[in-house]
Amino acid sequence: MELIVGNKYSLGRKIGSGTFGDVYLGTNITTGEEVAIKLECIEMTNSQLEIEREIYKVMQGGVGVPAIKWWGSEGDYNVMVTELLGPSLKDLFNSNNQKFSLKTVLLLADQLISRIEYIHTNNFIHRDIKPENILMGLGKKNNLVYIIDFGLAKKYRDSRTNLHIPRKENKAFAGSSKYASINTHLGTEQSRRDDLETLGYVLMLFIRGNLPWQGFTGATKQQRINKVGEKKMSTPVEKLCRTFAPEFTTYLNYCRTLWFDQKPDYAYLRQLFRYLSHRQGFTYDSVFDWNMLPSGGNRNEKETREDRYRRDGHQHTSTTSRGALPAPTTASRHCRLRDTPKSGSSTTNRSLAQHLSGLNLETGKS
Repeated sequence: MELIVGNKYSLGRKIGSGTFGDVYLGTNITTGEEVAIKLECIEMTNSQLEIEREIYKVMQGGVGVPAIKWWGSEGDYNVMVTELLGPSLKDLFNSNNQKFSLKTVLLLADQLISRIEYIHTNNFIHRDIKPENILMGLGKKNNLVYIIDFGLAKKYRDSRTNLHIPRKENKAFAGSSKYASINTHLGTEQSRRDDLETLGYVLMLFIRGNLPWQGFTGATKQQRINKVGEKKMSTPVEKLCRTFAPEFTTYLNYCRTLWFDQKPDYAYLRQLFRYLSHRQGFTYDSVFDWNMLPSGGNRNEKETREDRYRRDGHQHTSTTSRGALPAPTTASRHCRLRDTPKSGSSTTNRSLAQHLSGLNLETGKS
């Protein structure tokens, strides 16, 4: 039975799941284009998917911003159909023996600084830059870097008055402790400087293969975050970047010394790494480590179907056959799709409701 969303997209197998919902592979029934379909229970108090859609809507048309194909609701679910992207940098990093070459790191840095600048230009800070949230494109866009998952994003500046948010202390921790800025650990309100410092730690992971504070444990999540923060603060930038080009030290020191509401010099940071690339004799040809296979093929296009369809840092699910939806995530277990579609829904969508209603959402069994 073909399940249709928005009268246009057939709903295929589940390809990922996250805290706020599930992601499915979809296909445009007219063109055959493959897309990602994200489902979120409408009953959730705060719709993370709607917030994410509003941010994507503001940034539509920007380079490295996933295109929104359709947005609406089916039964008790919010639905967002987006451009399908390729593997995350976390996946590629792990499949590349957990280390990237200097050239690849510099190519990534150039694009990522530009992506972050674009986000900031649209008055948002991301607050969760990490390898899981950085994806490569597919097809002709396979060398284009995307930043996704705006669940923790925040407006740092009023779009009408241009007034910056005030600096506050004792803020709850937001982000990933492995990459969070020192000010985030100290409880200071995040601003543009923090996204860039976070990127610095991501780049150091890629070139070092590890970070001095990874793998820390604690009796509670907060204890672990505190341990990571203490190690981060006690590790001089010069030591973190030792044996690597001085530009990495310069980058992190620059980010750490920015004022709270200061606009970063993105062009300076890009130029910093471009000079290093030129000095090393690298060509800015967008050929990354994973593009180079013994056969000369393109790693992005040769990734397994499962790897290519990972999105938004979600856990991959490989046991679901096409057309059979698995048990939902914890966040959506009490959400049901009505047998009778909402007013305005097509008759075809009734099959979607009936199909998902066939799952025992309380137990996760069919």
